Amino acid sequence: MKNIVVFCGSSSGNSPAFAEQASLLGKTLAKRDIALIYGGSRLGLMGKVADGVIENNGKAIGVLPYFLQQKEIAHHGLDELILVETMLERKEKMNTLCDGVITLPGGYGTLDELFEMLTWAQLGLHKKPIGILNTEGYYNELIAFLDTMTQKGLLKPEYRDMVVISDTVESLLTKMEAYIAPEVTKWIGKEDI
Repeated sequence: MKNIVVFCGSSSGNSPAFAEQASLLGKTLAKRDIALIYGGSRLGLMGKVADGVIENNGKAIGVLPYFLQQKEIAHHGLDELILVETMLERKEKMNTLCDGVITLPGGYGTLDELFEMLTWAQLGLHKKPIGILNTEGYYNELIAFLDTMTQKGLLKPEYRDMVVISDTVESLLTKMEAYIAPEVTKWIGKEDI
């Protein structure tokens, strides 16, 4: 993995551990010579992960819709800021640039990005590892719900296992490096979209 997308909140939340882990993730990516691809903001956890990369001489690339750049939230220390028209185009560009995905605490936007990448993996559009850094158990209820979906027969176990989970940065990266995507037998191919 040479390029990892990080999805996370543009707010910091109310636990100092969220910002600490975002910063540590950025530092760790830089030390491992893995480029950060992310939403391009200087705010919240997004800003913390970018700062962690930049302060440790790593590479940080932001992907930001024009309408958000106009609100002056863009991080000014990035190696590159790619501007796109829409939120969907943002996700598509991030997917094109990355070899894997890490999700930190966040809100609706973060969940939208996470589930879009999972859906694309389930459809066989990519085979990238998709990780959740479960800082302070932030995603415990979501993880339990994924298990419920599987137990109720609405999510196949092999698709449930597409989500790589850990509560530490190093462990998560190690699990992601070892990830092998399941064989997908879905109805469409990339050329059909």
